[in-house]
Amino acid sequence: MAKTIGEEEAHKVYLELLDHTRKIATEANCHKNLFYNKYIDEEDAWPNDTFNKKLQQEGNLGFKMQSAFKEIFGQITENVQKVIIIGSDCGDLDSQTINQAFDELEKADLVIGPAEDGGYYLLGMKKMCNEIFEEMPWSTEKLLKLTLKKIQSLGLSVKLLKQLNDIDEYEDLLKWRQKS
Repeated sequence: MAKTIGEEEAHKVYLELLDHTRKIATEANCHKNLFYNKYIDEEDAWPNDTFNKKLQQEGNLGFKMQSAFKEIFGQITENVQKVIIIGSDCGDLDSQTINQAFDELEKADLVIGPAEDGGYYLLGMKKMCNEIFEEMPWSTEKLLKLTLKKIQSLGLSVKLLKQLNDIDEYEDLLKWRQKS
């Protein structure tokens, strides 16, 4: 996006999406973990009493997500057995959709929020499923289709949420702005 609108404007969009993500995550009815890329900022706008702050593992997007799921599943108690991950690039995502994803995991093994670009904005599961992170075309229009194919081959059930627009390109930003 920075190629189209410049670094400064792209950074403003990033901060706007981050604010939106913080708001909806705070409103969601769940325990919250926040994974940082390079270092944990205890003094940022994400309340320490609301978000359990952690560091991401190094690697591609799939490895980062897989590692986050593994870490959280490793900390789960008997009463909590569902994990959902979201990113910070979906301005259309709301707390109701996050809550719905947790509800859908009562009936399905996995839940996915499909993005208009062929990827997904949300992924949830009841138990660790490493296979869906292996040899996947991250950040491409084929990701959702191949993820669903892999889930089917594993004999697992999946529930798809409503399709939303995540914001990766300038055109995505324009679509989002038109809705607002």
